[in-house]
Amino acid sequence: QVQVVESGGGLVQAGRSLRLSCPVSGFNSGDKAMAWPCQVPGKEREGVACIDYSGESTSYADSVKGRFAISRHNAKRTLYLEINNLKSEDTAMYVCVVLTMYGYCPEFKKIPSLAHTYWGQGTQVTVSS
Repeated sequence: QVQVVESGGGLVQAGRSLRLSCPVSGFNSGDKAMAWPCQVPGKEREGVACIDYSGESTSYADSVKGRFAISRHNAKRTLYLEINNLKSEDTAMYVCVVLTMYGYCPEFKKIPSLAHTYWGQGTQVTVSS
């Protein structure tokens, strides 16, 4: 059984940093691209960050470039997202997804709607001003 479990979210003051983690079990994610979409109530999921199977290529939504850093540790089968200088607009449910059909990141805007993916339940990040 594949398990994708996010952690690290919480209530954080604006300006602080946070690191989200997402270990994957039951599936060898080491040769698959992985991503962190996020979702705000009442809105559709949107891509935030994506990383290729090797960790050498990353992509980010324009709104988070320079503040978010996606990384992975393939031996641990874990995906990470570091969020720096948190802003109120970062408040969202951050979800970890394994893109089983991709070794490299696909077109960014397509990530939330891709088939053949494994999704976690998400971890809530709430930024207070």
